Amino acid sequence: MNTRFQFEQSSSTPRIWPVGELCVLIADVLQAKFNPIQVQGEVSSFARASSGHCYFNLKDEAGQLRCAMFKRAASLLSRPLKDGDLITAKGNLGVYAGRGDLQLIVEAVELSGQGNLFEEFLKIKAKLMAEGLFDLDQKRALAPRPKGIGVVTSLGAAAFQDVLTALRRRVPHIPVVIAPALVQGTDAPRSIAQALRSLFERDDIEVILLVRGGGSMEDLWCFNDERLARLVAQSPYPLISGVGHETDFTIVDFCADLRAATPTAAAELCASPLEQLQAEIGSYELLMARIMTARFDRDAQRLDALQMRLGRPSLYMSKERSKLELLEQKITPSLRRVTDRAQAQLSMLTQRLVPSLKLAQERAQVTLGQLELRHRGAKDAQLKSQDDVLQRAQLRLQLLDPSLVLQRGFAWLSDEAGVPVTSRAAVSLGQELSAQLSDGALQVKVLSK
Repeated sequence: MNTRFQFEQSSSTPRIWPVGELCVLIADVLQAKFNPIQVQGEVSSFARASSGHCYFNLKDEAGQLRCAMFKRAASLLSRPLKDGDLITAKGNLGVYAGRGDLQLIVEAVELSGQGNLFEEFLKIKAKLMAEGLFDLDQKRALAPRPKGIGVVTSLGAAAFQDVLTALRRRVPHIPVVIAPALVQGTDAPRSIAQALRSLFERDDIEVILLVRGGGSMEDLWCFNDERLARLVAQSPYPLISGVGHETDFTIVDFCADLRAATPTAAAELCASPLEQLQAEIGSYELLMARIMTARFDRDAQRLDALQMRLGRPSLYMSKERSKLELLEQKITPSLRRVTDRAQAQLSMLTQRLVPSLKLAQERAQVTLGQLELRHRGAKDAQLKSQDDVLQRAQLRLQLLDPSLVLQRGFAWLSDEAGVPVTSRAAVSLGQELSAQLSDGALQVKVLSK
């Protein structure tokens, strides 16, 4: 008999074993009693190291067993293993002394079909697909700039910190509402459903992120719950699922409006980044500046045209004075001719009516006086009419004189570049302006709007 299996007994105290020696002893017992061995179970938590070695668990309803399959054995597989595969593994039981774990070193694998969890997954997927819960026409578009973001995840998960970091970096201006929930275990579907319903009742969000980090199929199984999947499909807000890694798929992914490869990717998809919004605002500012500049140019040209049409008031007055002088020149010869005819008539009457000279002279003087009065009245009336026309024209011109407006208490405002200020929206607090008054200019400062 191998002496390594001989347990030395003491009548007083049991032997104290070193840990490493005890692990080796247990491995030898397993080797002698069980190996080689065949084990059937479902693959879960499958991982391939960079060295080519594969590590996974074999499990059934009663328990699970750690397995290791080295690169040489893995290269003989007809296809790579994946979570959910039902296999029969052939190999040797042993103890990994570094962790004190029982493990099966797999030398060969026979595929027995898909595991129970995967079969259940396919059954639920087919049922909900037939009901139209996965239809693309049911998916809603995301708002590029949501007023709020709801997040459902576990506060202790690394995915939670990844999502918050991405949101703070990309959209720090958008409020984030956290709805904590369990994301693993039998109570997780009910906890996630309660968190989602709490967000459904809010009106300060426009998108929901349902996120969790990677794991095995059983770790992510709560996201395959049929009732939870139906609730996700009924969400009043667009919902993004970011569950697991890029290769992980759950039923919730198919019911969500958008599926992200990772939790961080879900955070990056939920809203346009702040830099993009700032770029859009900058382009709008440039467009508004061009429009305002064009408007100012058109108004300046219109003002120049009006000024050219108006001209100088003194020129208009000079023209009217010239007309008045011309009228006076026309009236003066007429008056002289009338006077000459009267004097001729008086001379003739004097000669013909010598006896009645005195009476004739008196009549002539009366006639002359009347003519002079008529002449004076006509002249005064004509001059008064022309003077009235001139005064009305002068008054109209004065009404157009900008200096008269300034004398009534108004002021002409312009900015540092001399551009007229016609709207309160065109100035900013603290800006200095020039105010032109009737007797000079002042510098003013905008204190309020």
